[in-house]
Amino acid sequence: MEKYLISLDLDGTLLYDWETITKPTLNYLLNLKKDGHKLVIATGRPFRSSERFHKLLELDTPILNYNGGLVTSKMDPDFKEYSLTVKKEYVIDIFENTKEYIKNAFAEVKDDIYLLHDTEEIRPLIHFFNGARLFVGDFRDTLDKDTNGSIILAKEGQGKYIEDYVAKHYKGKVLSRNWGSDYDFIIELFTPETNKGCGLKYVADYLGFKQENVIAFGDGHNDIEMIEYAGLGISMKNGHEQLKEVADIILDQTNKEDGVINFLKKHLK
Repeated sequence: MEKYLISLDLDGTLLYDWETITKPTLNYLLNLKKDGHKLVIATGRPFRSSERFHKLLELDTPILNYNGGLVTSKMDPDFKEYSLTVKKEYVIDIFENTKEYIKNAFAEVKDDIYLLHDTEEIRPLIHFFNGARLFVGDFRDTLDKDTNGSIILAKEGQGKYIEDYVAKHYKGKVLSRNWGSDYDFIIELFTPETNKGCGLKYVADYLGFKQENVIAFGDGHNDIEMIEYAGLGISMKNGHEQLKEVADIILDQTNKEDGVINFLKKHLK
């Protein structure tokens, strides 16, 4: 039987909700590993909030965090860490020159968090647990390293001014992504090279999988490059419209209907 590398986004794809893998999904994927297939997690989350799913699935493969901006493997001492960062000077400049439009913001260096204002509202977003260190204050005073990821919470209706500043002053150096929909006030900063597709290729090459033997599942705009790279790129039914445009297959089930494993059961027989 052909062996596959199966890449799984978390939120909106593998997980039923913010913190749950359903029992049927977990049991099926554990059995799939016994058949010789490899699973890899590819998420926009930091390591600290995705590690428990890596452990739950009993994985020994690398994990893609920050949408491919950081790829690590605690289980394999021979694996060379893959890390893409935005220069701290760029981040500080963007914050300083758009501060009138910013409600709050934080930057992340691996699992360290640099937070502008510590409020009750921001806590669910920063994932402050699992050994993370928190530094609070003006970024000119606290941010001392280049960042794997940065998040800006814009004031209502002000996000476009931040995006415009990044596009005008940091073309080719920094990209901004508006989360859109109910989260159109959240703007993410990252390098032009940062995407799950590049991260997944790095892992596939390391593990010895050909591109045609890579299957990837996703639901968000940040999954586009990963779906394009995979030999078989699959969008969930609840996927972003732009993701569906590039997917090889669009599932007729969502993450809440065990869409991933119901497809794999048929595809892998």
